[in-house]
Amino acid sequence: MTAVERTTYDVFETDLGWVAVVGSEHGVLRASLPESSPEAALDAVQPEVGLAKHDPERHADSRMLITAYCAGEPVNLGDVPIDTRRISPFFKKAWEACRSIPSGETRSYRWLAEQAGNVRATRGAGQAMARNKLALLVPCHRVIGSSGALHGFGGAGLPLKSRLLAMESRNQH
Repeated sequence: MTAVERTTYDVFETDLGWVAVVGSEHGVLRASLPESSPEAALDAVQPEVGLAKHDPERHADSRMLITAYCAGEPVNLGDVPIDTRRISPFFKKAWEACRSIPSGETRSYRWLAEQAGNVRATRGAGQAMARNKLALLVPCHRVIGSSGALHGFGGAGLPLKSRLLAMESRNQH
C-alpha cells in the first residue's frame, strides 16, 4: 500500500454486535469481529483505520453481506474481495484455504497447513489464523484442533467461535 493509496472505512451494527471494515481499491484490508460498541470495533481495526476516510457507501456491499451473515442468513462472505497484497505467501495461501471451507463445516490446522503447501507447518497455519486481520471474511472460526476441540479465537473468544459454528450449522439443515 502506498502513501497515496486511499483507504476508507465503515462501522455498523449487526445482530451480533458492531463490525468495522477498512478497505482499499483492492478489497477489505481489515475487519473486526462483532464488538460491543462502535469504538471497540474501530479499535480492533487499528492501525489501518487511522488514516482511512469514513465512507460507508464504498463499503455498502460488505456491510450488506456481513449484516446478513450476522443475522444468521446463509450468505457467502467469500464474495467480499479482500486485499492480501501485504501478506506473506504462506499466510495468503492459508487464508485462501480457510475461505474455501464451506459454511457450517470445520477443518483442522493440519488440513490448513497442507492446503497452504506445507504439511509440517501446522503451527504456522495456527499463526496465520491468529494473525487473521479479516475476521469473518477469512472464517478462522471454522479451523479447529485435530481432536475436534475449539482453540483460540480473538474478540469474544471461544463462546463467539462456538456461536458462529452453531449458527452456520443451523443454516445447513
